[in-house]
Amino acid sequence: MPKRLFDLMVAGMGLLLLAPLLLVIALWIKLDSPGPVFFRQQRVGRFGAPFRIHKFRSMSGDAPLAGPQLTVGADPRITRAGAFLRRSKLDELPQLIDVLAGTMSLVGPRPEVPRYVAMYPAELRAKVLSVRPGITDPASIAYRDENTLLAGAADPERVYVEQVMPAKLQFAAQYVDRMSLWNDVRLIGATLRSLWWRR
Repeated sequence: MPKRLFDLMVAGMGLLLLAPLLLVIALWIKLDSPGPVFFRQQRVGRFGAPFRIHKFRSMSGDAPLAGPQLTVGADPRITRAGAFLRRSKLDELPQLIDVLAGTMSLVGPRPEVPRYVAMYPAELRAKVLSVRPGITDPASIAYRDENTLLAGAADPERVYVEQVMPAKLQFAAQYVDRMSLWNDVRLIGATLRSLWWRR
């Protein structure tokens, strides 16, 4: 319960304080390329329940039909506004809506698309999906340059499935084992510091 109350308070306050910035970003996206402001995609949530995640759209409007789900390197589908939003992680801000809706938490294992979740080992799948997925988690910090890593691979999909995803699952399992409100606060602080130093 304290975790959920913390999520509601921070997400609600964040949306209120960031409203002017969110409106500016939405306008920029509309002016930069045709298509909706938000990108919605099915992800797997707590206990395996599917939900629609919200992000600011960073790719062309027909991107889901024009290429793979995994995005690496200088993908031509990424718009000019989208390139900045991805680098700064501002494209993730609409997930505060998902936190208020209860499908996500501020901190928790990052939600995956169904095809990747189907590849999880059974014992890890049960543990990782026992909590709400989050906007950030230890793996998000450790793999903040994941896009660069995959861009240098001859087969990005294979590297993700065989190397990156298993490592992320271990991070997720460790998070579940050590989950506490204080740990969430610490991880939010670490995420903000990571974004600051990245700039």
